[in-house]
Amino acid sequence: MAAPENREAVSATEADWSRERWYGDWSASRLLLRSIRRYQRYAARRGPLAWMGRKKSVLWHRLWSIVCAAEIPINTRLGGGLMLPHPNGIVIHHKAVIGPNCLLFQQVTVGVGGPVPGAPTVGGHVDIGAGAKVLGGVRLGDHCKIGANAVVIADVPAGATAVGVPARVILRPATQQ
Repeated sequence: MAAPENREAVSATEADWSRERWYGDWSASRLLLRSIRRYQRYAARRGPLAWMGRKKSVLWHRLWSIVCAAEIPINTRLGGGLMLPHPNGIVIHHKAVIGPNCLLFQQVTVGVGGPVPGAPTVGGHVDIGAGAKVLGGVRLGDHCKIGANAVVIADVPAGATAVGVPARVILRPATQQ
């Protein structure tokens, strides 16, 4: 799948569900996301079939969490079109919000801690590099990029690129320069 020439071509508000299916037929991360989405669909319903569906989804979630070595709680608010090409070591706090069409590489942590209390809010179409940590109640704007091994403890504006420990914005969108 080739990256679009214009980063704005990928929506930050409308989920592109085909992004969750581009891995091929068998992908542990895709199956982990499917178990989370099925649980959330059954959790919105009532009755014995919904109860059995929730139980089955929880078991599949546990299996695929072990296979992926990822800690993504089953009730996390995940936007559609999430891509986890290498889900090993991904940790997401259950109160964090992940926007649509995001990309998270291996060993990414989205959790609490840091100087700002609360859980992170990740905007739409955000790319987070391998080993990056997003800590505290920070907000990552739409279409921003976080470099590998960056530690984000402050807000990152939309369209910006942040790198380093602690992360600092090195590239701002043309409209803000």
